[in-house]
Amino acid sequence: MNSSDKNKAALSLCFDGKNTPEVAAKGYSQLAELIIEKAKEKNILIHQDENLLKRLESLEVGQGIPPNMYVIIAELIAFSYIMRGKFPDSWQ
Repeated sequence: MNSSDKNKAALSLCFDGKNTPEVAAKGYSQLAELIIEKAKEKNILIHQDENLLKRLESLEVGQGIPPNMYVIIAELIAFSYIMRGKFPDSWQ
């Protein structure tokens, strides 16, 4: 394992459209690679942001994001919806 493998990290959030987004999975090294691989297989958009990861990596799986992260996560969720061609019904 080289040094870049040791530093590989991944964190996945899930959002049901109603409740606070929460951590679905997180891991380092080989587990991070598996999380990324599974996301790609399911065509889940991947956002790479080392600073955001540092802010969220202290959360446990199943834990909701803190209120001070709502805006940035909402922006990422909205962007992912638009990238997939999904728009609110009110955007006619």
